[in-house]
Amino acid sequence: FFFVELLGAAMASMALLTVCTLALVATSSAKIFFQEKFDDTWASRWTKSTWKQSDDTAGDFTHTAGLWYGDAEADKGIQTGPDARFYATSASAAEPFSNEGIPLVLQFSVKHEQKLDCGGGYIKLLPASSEMADFGGDTPYSIMFGPDMCGTSTKRVHVIFTYKEKNLLTKKTITCETDQLTHVYTLIVNPDKSYKVLIDNVEKAAGTLEEDWDFLPPAKITDPEASKPEDWDERPKIDDPEDVKPEGYDDIPEKIPDPEAEKPEDWDDEDDGEWEAPMIENPEYKGEWSPKQIDNPNYKGIWEAPKIDNPEYEADPSIGVYTDLKHVGFELWQVKAGSIFDNIIVTDDPAEAKAFAEATWGASKDAEKAMFDAAEAAKREQEELERKKSDEERKALEEEEASDSDAEDDEESSETEGEDHDEL
Repeated sequence: FFFVELLGAAMASMALLTVCTLALVATSSAKIFFQEKFDDTWASRWTKSTWKQSDDTAGDFTHTAGLWYGDAEADKGIQTGPDARFYATSASAAEPFSNEGIPLVLQFSVKHEQKLDCGGGYIKLLPASSEMADFGGDTPYSIMFGPDMCGTSTKRVHVIFTYKEKNLLTKKTITCETDQLTHVYTLIVNPDKSYKVLIDNVEKAAGTLEEDWDFLPPAKITDPEASKPEDWDERPKIDDPEDVKPEGYDDIPEKIPDPEAEKPEDWDDEDDGEWEAPMIENPEYKGEWSPKQIDNPNYKGIWEAPKIDNPEYEADPSIGVYTDLKHVGFELWQVKAGSIFDNIIVTDDPAEAKAFAEATWGASKDAEKAMFDAAEAAKREQEELERKKSDEERKALEEEEASDSDAEDDEESSETEGEDHDEL
């Protein structure tokens, strides 16, 4: 029995070793173009933009884990502040890189612990040619990706590609997370022009670049010279030619005199005119006659013009391909500041990005949630104490005012009695 247990333990250890070995093999060939965990040396790698500083609307980034976290040090990121500002900072890869022929994975985490109501939470991937000293809203970028929220109408994940100097928004609506916890956003662009968007390592959208962005005109268009054939019948139902209107159908009136009505006793025909019973709906009346409908044996469906090849369409293998990527940056506007950005990775391997997310966000998310729940419970308790205190103060004030009013009434009554006594 002991030998069986020992053998089982050995087999389990071997299985675990196999899984770990496979994971290492899967990620050993991955290229990591950029990675940032925002440790205490982060400021040496990131450059705050001069954008908006001259008009005093530029915000800043503070190194912090925020109000709730799993690990006070490991979970430190950079947090926007103060409110109602523009925020812009960037860092660079060691050298320019390209995603030609390989997957491109862009991933980062963000925690809107301020409960963001209007503002961006996205990241930008920029070409080496972009000037980053004054990095701002007009700086050319290659990809913009991440959550954006404003009011109740905008709660979406932006996926924007630059193509021929135009910024193309996805035609899909991808809903972002709106709570106050950390979430990981991942964009995967494959060499075959397919893509995926993940949130917390769970797929939220997928498709192809051509279908979900207007990179190119449509490959097929409606034939402009086509016209519907004259004998094309689009009527699914027709009148039954054998159905005949019943004899006397049109003789039935819509309204008839009320048979139960009686002339009032005080009705005077000379003064009031000849009495007539009021009209009521005729229960025998069936409305205007129409023949019953039957299936049309000649029905061909709704005609649609045939599709033809679009002469303006030309396939472009370069869509979604960027050959001089180098910079990573946050360029944002937020009404209510407080978003914390962390754990950025740009790689060619989705498995590498997933493992990075699990080692960072995955290791802290449960403890962060527990700390958040405790903070919310303490907040509710404090609010309840303050409410009770406010109620007690209000009640005491009302009692004091009522007591003062009673005293004034007693004084006035005493004075009145005194005056009456003097008169006597």
